[in-house]
Formats: sequence, C-alpha cells, structure tokens
Amino acid sequence: MSKEQAPALASDPPDTIDRVIAIVNGDLILESDVDEEHRFAAFQPFSTPDRDFSRDQAIQRLINRTLILQQAKLQVTDEVKAVDVTKQIDTLRQEIPECKVDKCDTEEGWNKFLAKQGFTAAELQQRWKERMQVLAYIENRFRMGIRIKPEEIKQYYDTVMLPEYKRHKSTAPKLEDISARIQEILLQQRVGQLLQDWLKSLRAQGTVQIMKPGEVAP
Repeated sequence: MSKEQAPALASDPPDTIDRVIAIVNGDLILESDVDEEHRFAAFQPFSTPDRDFSRDQAIQRLINRTLILQQAKLQVTDEVKAVDVTKQIDTLRQEIPECKVDKCDTEEGWNKFLAKQGFTAAELQQRWKERMQVLAYIENRFRMGIRIKPEEIKQYYDTVMLPEYKRHKSTAPKLEDISARIQEILLQQRVGQLLQDWLKSLRAQGTVQIMKPGEVAP
C-alpha cells in the first residue's frame, strides 16, 4: 500500500487547530497571530523579542490594533502605497543591528534574516503595510500639534541607539541619517499616551472577549 493510501494510525499526531484567543467586535484573534506578533518584534530595530516578549501584552497589542483598523475602515483614508512600504523596509534593513551580521543589504542576506524570523518578503510587506495603516490613522487623529525637539532626538540617539549598536558590535548610522526614524519613535511614545484613553473608550463601547484556556468561541 502506498503512503498516500495508508490509513492514519492511532499514533499519528492530530492536525493542529489554530485556537481563538480573543474576539474583538466579531473579528477573531488567533494563536497564530500571537506567534506572528512575537516573530514580528525582530523587525523593530532595537527590540529584544526573546527577552522582552510577554504573551499577555502581545494579545493586548493585537486587540488594540484590531480596534484601530476597525475604526480606520469607517473613514475614507488614503491607501498606503506599495512603493512607500518598500521604501520603509529598505530603510529598516539598514537599521536593525542584527542585519549587519546577516548582511541584509544583499538580497541573500535579507532573505536569510527573514527566514530566521519565519517570514517571506511578501508576508513582511503585508504586515508592514498594515503597521503603516495603523500609524497613519493614529497620526491623523492624534499627532497634530505634537512637536519633537532636536535635543530630544539627540538624547535618544546618545542614550538608546548608540549603546544598542555597541552591544551588537555594529557601526551606528550617523545622527542626521537616522533622526527622522528617531522622531517617529518619539512621536509614537507621545501619541501613545493619548491613544490609551481612546482605546479604553472603544473597548467600553464595543465587545472585547478574551478566551480562557479550554473555552470554546461562540
């Protein structure tokens, strides 16, 4: 009997079912989404996913992102262009300290780094596009009037970025080459304070259900 014709044995492992972790106004968040959130952290230039990852925090981030995307769909907004996504990813390849080791400036090195994180180029492109959509919506809603001073950018560069590159024994980009990226990081931190109150309001108005282990989704 061929392998294709052989019946499944009792000892064969069952197919893995992607468990529902949370339901946000009818949209499902799955166990695989939590796993992807963990792996995606490697594309944040100065994160340490294995050391800093918290499953509970990842679930909360996924819930928040789902709420934001649901709100964004209710408004007419400009579509994030593929060329802009590619441009940001190209910049990212130069900023991630580990990429210096994998030589992400080459296609072979970049694909190697992607594979280590469990992503294809197309999957990262889609995930980064979604991230840009979220940030664009937040910017339009909250960023107006927020200003980041040059001295704040330099302080972040000196106290956060330089030590991180030193830890990875990599050469840091010049401040003028990375200042726009630092400004974005600082803006996100500032906006985050306003964002949290808004998200609390959305949760109160909608239906957010986090599933307990063993609980079956309705």
